[in-house]
Amino acid sequence: MTTLSIARVFTRALYGMEAPLVTVEVCLASGLPAFAVVGLPQAGVREARDRVRSAIQASTFEFPRGKKITVNLAPADLPKHGARYDLAIAIGILVADGQLSERAVVSREFYGELTLSGDLRGVTGILPAMLACRAQGREAVVPLANAQEAAVVQQQQCVAAESLRDVVAHLQGPDGLPLLQPLPLDDSAEVGGDLADVIGQEQAKRALVLAAMGGHHLLFVGPPGTGKTMLAQRLLGLLPPLTDAEGLQVAAIRSVAGTSFSEESPSAWRARQLRTPHHSCSAAALVGGGSPPQPGEISLAHKAILFLDELPEFSRHVLDSLREPLESGQVTISRAGYQATFPAQFQLVCALNPSPCGHFDGTLASARATPDQISRYLGKLSGPLLDRIDMQVAVPRQPEVLQQQVRRQPPQSPQLRQDVAAVRALQLQRQGCLNAELKAAELAQYCRLEDEDHQFLVSAIDTFQLSHRAYHRVLRLARTIADAAQQSQISKSHLAEALSYRALDRLLQQLREL
Repeated sequence: MTTLSIARVFTRALYGMEAPLVTVEVCLASGLPAFAVVGLPQAGVREARDRVRSAIQASTFEFPRGKKITVNLAPADLPKHGARYDLAIAIGILVADGQLSERAVVSREFYGELTLSGDLRGVTGILPAMLACRAQGREAVVPLANAQEAAVVQQQQCVAAESLRDVVAHLQGPDGLPLLQPLPLDDSAEVGGDLADVIGQEQAKRALVLAAMGGHHLLFVGPPGTGKTMLAQRLLGLLPPLTDAEGLQVAAIRSVAGTSFSEESPSAWRARQLRTPHHSCSAAALVGGGSPPQPGEISLAHKAILFLDELPEFSRHVLDSLREPLESGQVTISRAGYQATFPAQFQLVCALNPSPCGHFDGTLASARATPDQISRYLGKLSGPLLDRIDMQVAVPRQPEVLQQQVRRQPPQSPQLRQDVAAVRALQLQRQGCLNAELKAAELAQYCRLEDEDHQFLVSAIDTFQLSHRAYHRVLRLARTIADAAQQSQISKSHLAEALSYRALDRLLQQLREL
Protein backbone atom coordinates (compact mmCIF):
# COMPACT_ATOMS: atom_id res chain seq x y z
CA MET A 1 0.00 0.00 0.00
CA THR A 2 1.39 3.36 -1.03
CA THR A 3 1.57 6.01 1.70
CA LEU A 4 1.37 9.66 0.74
CA SER A 5 2.29 12.75 2.66
CA ILE A 6 1.37 16.09 1.04
CA ALA A 7 2.25 19.61 2.13
CA ARG A 8 1.30 23.01 0.67
CA VAL A 9 3.44 26.14 0.94
CA PHE A 10 2.80 29.52 -0.66
CA THR A 11 5.11 31.72 -2.70
CA ARG A 12 4.75 33.99 -5.73
CA ALA A 13 6.03 34.11 -9.29
CA LEU A 14 7.19 37.23 -11.13
CA TYR A 15 5.12 38.01 -14.22
CA GLY A 16 5.98 41.49 -15.49
CA MET A 17 4.79 43.84 -12.75
CA GLU A 18 2.47 41.19 -11.29
CA ALA A 19 3.17 38.56 -8.65
CA PRO A 20 0.66 35.69 -9.12
CA LEU A 21 0.32 33.22 -6.27
CA VAL A 22 2.16 29.90 -6.66
CA THR A 23 1.24 26.96 -4.45
CA VAL A 24 4.16 24.62 -3.86
CA GLU A 25 2.69 21.13 -3.38
CA VAL A 26 5.16 18.55 -2.07
CA CYS A 27 4.26 14.88 -2.13
CA LEU A 28 6.35 12.18 -0.38
CA ALA A 29 5.50 8.68 -1.50
CA SER A 30 7.04 5.27 -1.09
CA GLY A 31 8.76 3.80 -4.09
CA LEU A 32 11.99 4.24 -5.96
CA PRO A 33 13.87 7.30 -4.69
CA ALA A 34 13.37 10.28 -7.01
CA PHE A 35 13.05 14.04 -6.90
CA ALA A 36 10.88 15.60 -9.62
CA VAL A 37 9.74 19.21 -10.06
CA VAL A 38 6.69 19.73 -12.29
CA GLY A 39 4.49 22.70 -13.14
CA LEU A 40 6.22 24.25 -16.17
CA PRO A 41 9.60 24.88 -14.45
CA GLN A 42 12.42 26.43 -16.45
CA ALA A 43 16.05 25.29 -16.12
CA GLY A 44 16.80 27.40 -13.04
CA VAL A 45 13.77 25.97 -11.23
CA ARG A 46 14.58 22.37 -12.12
CA GLU A 47 18.07 22.83 -10.68
CA ALA A 48 16.46 23.59 -7.31
CA ARG A 49 16.51 19.84 -6.62
CA ASP A 50 20.25 19.83 -5.99
CA ARG A 51 20.31 23.14 -4.13
CA VAL A 52 17.45 22.16 -1.81
CA ARG A 53 18.87 18.72 -1.02
CA SER A 54 22.29 20.14 -0.15
CA ALA A 55 20.81 23.05 1.84
CA ILE A 56 18.62 20.79 3.97
CA GLN A 57 21.49 18.46 4.77
CA ALA A 58 23.94 21.30 5.46
CA SER A 59 21.41 22.84 7.87
CA THR A 60 21.45 19.60 9.92
CA PHE A 61 17.90 18.62 8.96
CA GLU A 62 16.96 15.18 7.71
CA PHE A 63 16.43 14.89 3.97
CA PRO A 64 13.78 12.22 3.22
CA ARG A 65 15.52 9.05 2.08
CA GLY A 66 14.00 6.20 0.19
CA LYS A 67 11.10 8.40 -0.87
CA LYS A 68 9.73 9.54 -4.19
CA ILE A 69 9.52 13.35 -3.91
CA THR A 70 7.26 15.20 -6.30
CA VAL A 71 7.07 19.01 -6.21
CA ASN A 72 4.23 20.61 -8.14
CA LEU A 73 4.26 24.36 -8.76
CA ALA A 74 0.64 25.33 -9.31
CA PRO A 75 -0.85 26.72 -11.48
CA ALA A 76 0.87 24.43 -13.94
CA ASP A 77 0.28 26.67 -16.99
CA LEU A 78 2.28 29.61 -15.54
CA PRO A 79 5.96 29.59 -16.56
CA LYS A 80 8.31 29.51 -13.55
CA HIS A 81 11.70 31.21 -13.83
CA GLY A 82 14.68 31.61 -11.53
CA ALA A 83 15.60 30.31 -8.09
CA ARG A 84 12.99 32.27 -6.09
CA TYR A 85 11.12 29.01 -5.22
CA ASP A 86 14.02 27.30 -3.41
CA LEU A 87 13.02 28.26 0.12
CA ALA A 88 9.36 27.38 -0.41
CA ILE A 89 10.31 23.96 -1.80
CA ALA A 90 12.66 23.25 1.12
CA ILE A 91 10.01 24.25 3.68
CA GLY A 92 7.44 22.12 1.85
CA ILE A 93 9.70 19.06 2.06
CA LEU A 94 10.26 19.57 5.80
CA VAL A 95 6.50 19.95 6.38
CA ALA A 96 5.69 16.86 4.31
CA ASP A 97 8.33 14.88 6.23
CA GLY A 98 6.85 15.93 9.57
CA GLN A 99 9.82 18.02 10.68
CA LEU A 100 7.66 21.15 10.60
CA SER A 101 4.03 21.71 11.46
CA GLU A 102 1.69 22.57 8.61
CA ARG A 103 0.01 25.13 10.88
CA ALA A 104 3.28 27.10 10.97
CA VAL A 105 3.25 27.76 7.22
CA VAL A 106 -0.43 28.13 6.35
CA SER A 107 -0.48 31.92 6.86
CA ARG A 108 2.97 32.68 5.45
CA GLU A 109 4.67 33.08 2.08
CA PHE A 110 8.32 32.18 1.43
CA TYR A 111 10.82 33.66 -1.01
CA GLY A 112 14.52 33.14 -1.55
CA GLU A 113 17.30 31.26 -3.29
CA LEU A 114 19.26 28.69 -1.28
CA THR A 115 22.97 28.16 -1.42
CA LEU A 116 24.45 24.69 -1.02
CA SER A 117 25.31 25.56 2.58
CA GLY A 118 21.74 26.59 3.42
CA ASP A 119 22.20 30.37 3.32
CA LEU A 120 19.61 32.58 1.62
CA ARG A 121 20.34 34.77 -1.38
CA GLY A 122 18.18 37.68 -2.48
CA VAL A 123 15.83 37.48 -5.47
CA THR A 124 14.40 40.08 -7.83
CA GLY A 125 10.84 41.33 -7.81
CA ILE A 126 10.26 41.25 -4.05
CA LEU A 127 8.21 44.46 -3.98
CA PRO A 128 5.35 43.29 -6.25
CA ALA A 129 5.24 40.08 -4.18
CA MET A 130 5.03 42.08 -0.93
CA LEU A 131 2.14 44.14 -2.26
CA ALA A 132 0.22 41.03 -3.27
CA CYS A 133 1.10 39.30 0.01
CA ARG A 134 -0.19 42.29 1.98
CA ALA A 135 -3.50 42.12 0.11
CA GLN A 136 -3.88 38.49 1.27
CA GLY A 137 -2.96 39.31 4.89
CA ARG A 138 -0.09 36.82 5.08
CA GLU A 139 3.34 37.16 6.67
CA ALA A 140 6.26 37.17 4.26
CA VAL A 141 9.60 35.46 4.87
CA VAL A 142 12.36 36.94 2.69
CA PRO A 143 16.16 36.77 2.50
CA LEU A 144 18.09 39.33 4.52
CA ALA A 145 19.44 40.76 1.25
CA ASN A 146 15.88 41.81 0.36
CA ALA A 147 15.05 43.25 3.80
CA GLN A 148 15.41 46.93 2.92
CA GLU A 149 13.44 46.44 -0.28
CA ALA A 150 10.63 44.60 1.47
CA ALA A 151 10.46 47.28 4.19
CA VAL A 152 9.28 49.78 1.57
CA VAL A 153 5.76 48.33 1.81
CA GLN A 154 3.87 49.83 4.73
CA GLN A 155 1.55 47.76 6.96
CA GLN A 156 3.02 44.45 5.83
CA GLN A 157 4.19 41.78 8.27
CA CYS A 158 7.56 40.61 7.02
CA VAL A 159 10.65 38.94 8.50
CA ALA A 160 14.11 38.56 6.98
CA ALA A 161 16.34 35.52 7.49
CA GLU A 162 19.96 34.72 6.68
CA SER A 163 19.58 30.96 6.29
CA LEU A 164 17.20 28.03 6.14
CA ARG A 165 18.09 27.24 9.76
CA ASP A 166 16.88 30.72 10.83
CA VAL A 167 13.60 30.25 8.97
CA VAL A 168 12.92 26.89 10.64
CA ALA A 169 13.75 28.34 14.07
CA HIS A 170 11.32 31.18 13.36
CA LEU A 171 8.57 28.70 12.49
CA GLN A 172 9.22 26.45 15.49
CA GLY A 173 10.04 28.78 18.36
CA PRO A 174 7.85 31.22 20.28
CA ASP A 175 10.44 33.97 19.84
CA GLY A 176 10.77 34.25 16.11
CA LEU A 177 12.54 36.72 13.87
CA PRO A 178 11.71 40.40 14.47
CA LEU A 179 9.32 42.09 12.08
CA LEU A 180 10.87 44.51 9.62
CA GLN A 181 10.25 48.17 10.37
CA PRO A 182 8.97 50.40 7.53
CA LEU A 183 11.54 52.65 5.90
CA PRO A 184 11.39 56.29 7.02
CA LEU A 185 10.32 58.86 4.45
CA ASP A 186 12.64 61.79 3.82
CA ASP A 187 12.18 64.16 0.88
CA SER A 188 14.72 66.77 2.00
CA ALA A 189 17.58 65.56 -0.22
CA GLU A 190 18.46 67.87 -3.11
CA VAL A 191 18.75 66.23 -6.51
CA GLY A 192 19.74 67.41 -9.95
CA GLY A 193 21.68 70.55 -8.99
CA ASP A 194 20.43 74.14 -9.00
CA LEU A 195 19.26 76.10 -12.03
CA ALA A 196 21.47 79.01 -10.89
CA ASP A 197 24.48 76.92 -12.00
CA VAL A 198 23.52 77.63 -15.64
CA ILE A 199 24.89 81.02 -16.72
CA GLY A 200 22.79 82.79 -19.34
CA GLN A 201 20.36 80.81 -21.56
CA GLU A 202 17.33 82.59 -20.13
CA GLN A 203 14.93 81.27 -22.76
CA ALA A 204 16.09 77.71 -22.14
CA LYS A 205 15.64 78.18 -18.39
CA ARG A 206 12.14 79.51 -18.94
CA ALA A 207 11.36 76.51 -21.14
CA LEU A 208 12.73 74.18 -18.48
CA VAL A 209 10.40 75.63 -15.84
CA LEU A 210 7.39 75.38 -18.16
CA ALA A 211 8.28 71.77 -18.99
CA ALA A 212 8.39 70.96 -15.28
CA MET A 213 5.05 72.67 -14.67
CA GLY A 214 3.13 70.90 -17.41
CA GLY A 215 5.09 67.66 -17.85
CA HIS A 216 6.01 68.58 -21.42
CA HIS A 217 8.62 66.81 -23.53
CA LEU A 218 11.59 68.97 -24.44
CA LEU A 219 14.24 69.16 -27.17
CA PHE A 220 17.34 71.34 -26.87
CA VAL A 221 18.90 72.44 -30.17
CA GLY A 222 22.38 73.94 -30.20
CA PRO A 223 26.12 73.43 -30.64
CA PRO A 224 28.29 71.50 -28.18
CA GLY A 225 29.25 73.12 -24.90
CA THR A 226 26.29 75.49 -24.56
CA GLY A 227 24.78 73.78 -21.51
CA LYS A 228 22.21 71.37 -22.96
CA THR A 229 23.18 68.49 -20.69
CA MET A 230 23.43 70.74 -17.64
CA LEU A 231 19.95 72.10 -18.31
CA ALA A 232 18.52 68.60 -18.59
CA GLN A 233 20.07 67.64 -15.26
CA ARG A 234 18.59 70.72 -13.57
CA LEU A 235 15.06 69.70 -14.59
CA LEU A 236 15.24 66.93 -12.01
CA GLY A 237 15.64 69.50 -9.24
CA LEU A 238 12.50 71.39 -10.35
CA LEU A 239 10.13 68.45 -10.04
CA PRO A 240 8.23 67.95 -6.76
CA PRO A 241 8.73 64.76 -4.72
CA LEU A 242 6.82 61.65 -5.67
CA THR A 243 3.67 60.81 -3.77
CA ASP A 244 3.58 57.60 -1.73
CA ALA A 245 1.68 55.75 -4.46
CA GLU A 246 4.01 56.99 -7.21
CA GLY A 247 7.10 56.20 -5.15
CA LEU A 248 5.87 52.69 -4.48
CA GLN A 249 5.22 52.09 -8.17
CA VAL A 250 8.69 53.39 -9.09
CA ALA A 251 10.27 51.18 -6.42
CA ALA A 252 8.37 48.16 -7.76
CA ILE A 253 9.78 48.73 -11.25
CA ARG A 254 13.32 48.90 -9.86
CA SER A 255 12.64 45.75 -7.88
CA VAL A 256 11.59 43.86 -11.00
CA ALA A 257 14.65 45.16 -12.82
CA GLY A 258 16.91 43.87 -10.03
CA THR A 259 18.08 47.27 -8.79
CA SER A 260 19.55 46.79 -5.32
CA PHE A 261 18.32 48.90 -2.41
CA SER A 262 21.26 48.03 -0.17
CA GLU A 263 23.49 50.93 -1.21
CA GLU A 264 20.76 53.57 -1.36
CA SER A 265 19.63 55.92 1.37
CA PRO A 266 16.44 54.89 3.19
CA SER A 267 14.29 57.29 1.14
CA ALA A 268 16.02 56.83 -2.23
CA TRP A 269 13.28 54.49 -3.40
CA ARG A 270 11.01 57.57 -3.64
CA ALA A 271 13.45 59.72 -5.62
CA ARG A 272 13.01 60.54 -9.29
CA GLN A 273 15.87 59.50 -11.54
CA LEU A 274 17.52 60.93 -14.64
CA ARG A 275 18.13 58.03 -17.02
CA THR A 276 20.75 58.73 -19.69
CA PRO A 277 21.18 55.73 -22.03
CA HIS A 278 24.01 55.84 -24.55
CA HIS A 279 23.10 56.31 -28.20
CA SER A 280 24.41 52.80 -28.95
CA CYS A 281 21.64 51.15 -26.88
CA SER A 282 19.24 48.75 -28.57
CA ALA A 283 15.45 48.96 -28.78
CA ALA A 284 15.17 46.17 -26.19
CA ALA A 285 17.40 48.07 -23.77
CA LEU A 286 15.36 51.23 -24.26
CA VAL A 287 11.77 49.94 -24.13
CA GLY A 288 12.33 46.55 -22.46
CA GLY A 289 12.65 42.98 -23.62
CA GLY A 290 14.30 39.65 -22.93
CA SER A 291 12.80 36.36 -21.84
CA PRO A 292 11.16 36.73 -19.44
CA PRO A 293 10.56 40.41 -20.33
CA GLN A 294 12.40 42.97 -18.24
CA PRO A 295 11.71 46.71 -17.96
CA GLY A 296 13.82 49.01 -20.12
CA GLU A 297 15.10 52.54 -19.70
CA ILE A 298 11.71 54.13 -20.34
CA SER A 299 10.15 52.15 -17.49
CA LEU A 300 13.08 52.87 -15.17
CA ALA A 301 12.41 56.55 -15.99
CA HIS A 302 8.74 56.23 -14.96
CA LYS A 303 7.58 59.44 -13.24
CA ALA A 304 11.06 60.83 -13.93
CA ILE A 305 13.22 61.95 -16.87
CA LEU A 306 14.66 60.12 -19.87
CA PHE A 307 17.51 62.17 -21.37
CA LEU A 308 18.69 61.29 -24.88
CA ASP A 309 21.82 63.23 -25.79
CA GLU A 310 22.98 63.51 -29.43
CA LEU A 311 19.54 62.40 -30.61
CA PRO A 312 20.38 61.85 -34.33
CA GLU A 313 23.11 59.37 -33.32
CA PHE A 314 20.46 56.94 -32.05
CA SER A 315 19.17 54.36 -34.49
CA ARG A 316 15.93 55.47 -36.13
CA HIS A 317 14.38 52.12 -35.28
CA VAL A 318 15.27 52.65 -31.62
CA LEU A 319 13.81 56.16 -31.56
CA ASP A 320 10.60 55.11 -33.29
CA SER A 321 10.03 52.52 -30.57
CA LEU A 322 9.34 55.47 -28.26
CA ARG A 323 6.33 56.69 -30.21
CA GLU A 324 3.65 54.47 -28.68
CA PRO A 325 4.91 54.70 -25.05
CA LEU A 326 4.99 58.50 -25.33
CA GLU A 327 1.28 58.46 -26.13
CA SER A 328 0.05 55.65 -23.87
CA GLY A 329 2.37 55.95 -20.86
CA GLN A 330 3.05 52.21 -20.84
CA VAL A 331 4.79 49.55 -22.92
CA THR A 332 3.69 45.98 -23.59
CA ILE A 333 6.39 43.38 -24.28
CA SER A 334 5.07 40.31 -26.10
CA ARG A 335 6.81 36.97 -26.39
CA ALA A 336 5.57 33.55 -27.41
CA GLY A 337 3.10 32.58 -24.70
CA TYR A 338 4.16 35.50 -22.50
CA GLN A 339 3.09 39.14 -22.34
CA ALA A 340 4.07 41.77 -19.79
CA THR A 341 3.05 45.42 -19.45
CA PHE A 342 5.30 47.95 -17.72
CA PRO A 343 4.44 51.56 -16.85
CA ALA A 344 6.42 54.15 -18.83
CA GLN A 345 5.04 57.59 -17.99
CA PHE A 346 8.31 59.46 -18.39
CA GLN A 347 9.29 62.99 -19.41
CA LEU A 348 11.47 62.96 -22.51
CA VAL A 349 14.33 65.47 -22.76
CA CYS A 350 16.51 65.37 -25.86
CA ALA A 351 19.51 67.30 -27.12
CA LEU A 352 20.99 67.58 -30.57
CA ASN A 353 23.35 69.61 -32.72
CA PRO A 354 21.48 70.00 -36.02
CA SER A 355 24.72 69.98 -38.01
CA PRO A 356 26.84 66.80 -38.31
CA CYS A 357 29.98 68.97 -38.34
CA GLY A 358 29.34 70.16 -34.78
CA HIS A 359 29.28 73.88 -35.68
CA PHE A 360 25.91 75.58 -35.67
CA ASP A 361 24.98 78.94 -34.15
CA GLY A 362 21.35 79.11 -35.22
CA THR A 363 21.77 79.84 -38.92
CA LEU A 364 22.72 77.65 -41.85
CA ALA A 365 25.56 80.05 -42.70
CA SER A 366 27.30 79.23 -39.40
CA ALA A 367 27.50 75.50 -40.18
CA ARG A 368 30.40 73.90 -42.04
CA ALA A 369 28.10 71.22 -43.43
CA THR A 370 26.02 71.81 -46.55
CA PRO A 371 22.21 72.04 -46.38
CA ASP A 372 21.97 68.59 -47.98
CA GLN A 373 24.22 67.09 -45.31
CA ILE A 374 22.15 68.75 -42.58
CA SER A 375 18.94 67.47 -44.15
CA ARG A 376 20.25 63.90 -44.28
CA TYR A 377 21.48 64.16 -40.70
CA LEU A 378 18.14 65.39 -39.37
CA GLY A 379 16.34 62.90 -41.60
CA LYS A 380 17.22 60.22 -39.03
CA LEU A 381 14.48 61.75 -36.85
CA SER A 382 11.01 60.74 -37.95
CA GLY A 383 8.27 63.33 -38.17
CA PRO A 384 5.90 61.36 -35.90
CA LEU A 385 8.54 61.33 -33.14
CA LEU A 386 9.20 65.07 -33.40
CA ASP A 387 5.43 65.65 -33.33
CA ARG A 388 5.36 64.13 -29.85
CA ILE A 389 7.88 66.62 -28.46
CA ASP A 390 6.14 69.76 -27.17
CA MET A 391 9.06 72.18 -27.02
CA GLN A 392 12.07 72.74 -29.29
CA VAL A 393 14.39 75.24 -27.63
CA ALA A 394 17.44 76.88 -29.14
CA VAL A 395 20.52 76.85 -26.91
CA PRO A 396 22.98 79.04 -28.84
CA ARG A 397 26.49 80.13 -27.99
CA GLN A 398 26.55 83.29 -25.88
CA PRO A 399 29.94 85.01 -26.23
CA GLU A 400 28.81 87.94 -24.12
CA VAL A 401 28.39 85.62 -21.12
CA LEU A 402 32.06 84.63 -21.29
CA GLN A 403 33.09 88.26 -20.98
CA GLN A 404 31.44 88.54 -17.58
CA GLN A 405 33.13 87.50 -14.35
CA VAL A 406 31.48 84.36 -12.98
CA ARG A 407 29.89 85.03 -9.59
CA ARG A 408 28.12 82.73 -7.23
CA GLN A 409 24.37 83.06 -7.71
CA PRO A 410 21.74 82.51 -5.01
CA PRO A 411 19.84 79.20 -5.33
CA GLN A 412 16.88 79.30 -7.69
CA SER A 413 15.58 75.75 -7.78
CA PRO A 414 13.98 75.62 -4.28
CA GLN A 415 11.65 78.56 -5.02
CA LEU A 416 11.02 77.39 -8.58
CA ARG A 417 10.17 73.94 -7.26
CA GLN A 418 7.46 75.49 -5.10
CA ASP A 419 6.10 77.37 -8.12
CA VAL A 420 6.11 74.17 -10.15
CA ALA A 421 4.28 72.30 -7.39
CA ALA A 422 1.64 75.05 -7.17
CA VAL A 423 0.96 75.04 -10.92
CA ARG A 424 0.82 71.24 -10.98
CA ALA A 425 -1.64 71.26 -8.09
CA LEU A 426 -3.83 73.71 -10.05
CA GLN A 427 -3.86 71.40 -13.07
CA LEU A 428 -4.66 68.31 -11.01
CA GLN A 429 -7.51 70.11 -9.27
CA ARG A 430 -8.95 71.44 -12.53
CA GLN A 431 -8.66 68.43 -14.83
CA GLY A 432 -7.14 65.54 -12.85
CA CYS A 433 -3.91 65.38 -14.86
CA LEU A 434 -1.02 67.53 -16.06
CA ASN A 435 -1.53 69.66 -19.17
CA ALA A 436 0.77 67.46 -21.25
CA GLU A 437 -1.54 64.50 -20.53
CA LEU A 438 -4.76 66.19 -21.69
CA LYS A 439 -6.66 64.10 -24.22
CA ALA A 440 -7.71 65.61 -27.54
CA ALA A 441 -11.36 65.54 -26.47
CA GLU A 442 -10.53 67.55 -23.33
CA LEU A 443 -8.77 70.39 -25.15
CA ALA A 444 -12.06 71.98 -26.18
CA GLN A 445 -13.03 72.29 -22.51
CA TYR A 446 -9.75 73.36 -20.92
CA CYS A 447 -7.98 75.11 -23.84
CA ARG A 448 -10.82 77.12 -25.39
CA LEU A 449 -9.70 80.01 -27.62
CA GLU A 450 -11.32 83.18 -28.82
CA ASP A 451 -12.01 83.23 -32.59
CA GLU A 452 -9.23 85.74 -33.27
CA ASP A 453 -6.69 83.76 -31.23
CA HIS A 454 -7.73 80.54 -32.92
CA GLN A 455 -7.22 82.07 -36.35
CA PHE A 456 -3.76 83.26 -35.27
CA LEU A 457 -2.82 79.73 -34.23
CA VAL A 458 -4.17 78.14 -37.43
CA SER A 459 -2.19 80.62 -39.51
CA ALA A 460 1.01 79.80 -37.63
CA ILE A 461 0.40 76.06 -38.03
CA ASP A 462 0.04 76.53 -41.79
CA THR A 463 3.21 78.63 -41.95
CA PHE A 464 5.31 76.02 -40.17
CA GLN A 465 3.47 73.15 -41.92
CA LEU A 466 2.79 71.43 -38.60
CA SER A 467 0.54 68.42 -38.08
CA HIS A 468 -2.71 68.21 -36.14
CA ARG A 469 -0.82 66.55 -33.31
CA ALA A 470 1.58 69.50 -33.15
CA TYR A 471 -1.46 71.83 -33.05
CA HIS A 472 -2.64 70.01 -29.93
CA ARG A 473 0.85 70.16 -28.43
CA VAL A 474 0.97 73.94 -28.88
CA LEU A 475 -2.44 74.25 -27.21
CA ARG A 476 -1.32 72.20 -24.21
CA LEU A 477 1.86 74.24 -23.84
CA ALA A 478 -0.10 77.51 -24.11
CA ARG A 479 -2.36 76.23 -21.34
CA THR A 480 0.71 75.74 -19.12
CA ILE A 481 2.02 79.23 -19.96
CA ALA A 482 -1.35 80.68 -18.99
CA ASP A 483 -1.36 78.69 -15.74
CA ALA A 484 2.13 79.96 -14.91
CA ALA A 485 0.79 83.51 -15.37
CA GLN A 486 -2.26 82.64 -13.26
CA GLN A 487 -4.57 83.31 -16.21
CA SER A 488 -7.73 81.26 -16.67
CA GLN A 489 -8.03 82.11 -20.39
CA ILE A 490 -5.42 81.37 -23.05
CA SER A 491 -4.54 84.54 -24.96
CA LYS A 492 -2.59 85.39 -28.10
CA SER A 493 0.56 86.15 -26.07
CA HIS A 494 0.50 82.65 -24.58
CA LEU A 495 0.11 81.12 -28.03
CA ALA A 496 2.94 83.25 -29.39
CA GLU A 497 5.30 82.11 -26.64
CA ALA A 498 4.32 78.47 -27.19
CA LEU A 499 5.03 78.86 -30.91
CA SER A 500 8.41 80.43 -30.15
CA TYR A 501 9.59 77.06 -28.84
CA ARG A 502 9.72 75.52 -32.36
CA ALA A 503 13.42 76.01 -33.14
CA LEU A 504 13.85 72.82 -35.13
CA ASP A 505 10.69 73.43 -37.15
CA ARG A 506 12.03 76.83 -38.19
CA LEU A 507 15.31 75.23 -39.28
CA LEU A 508 13.52 72.52 -41.26
CA GLN A 509 11.44 75.21 -42.95
CA GLN A 510 14.62 77.01 -44.01
CA LEU A 511 15.95 73.77 -45.46
CA ARG A 512 12.74 73.20 -47.40
CA GLU A 513 12.94 76.70 -48.90
CA LEU A 514 16.46 76.13 -50.26
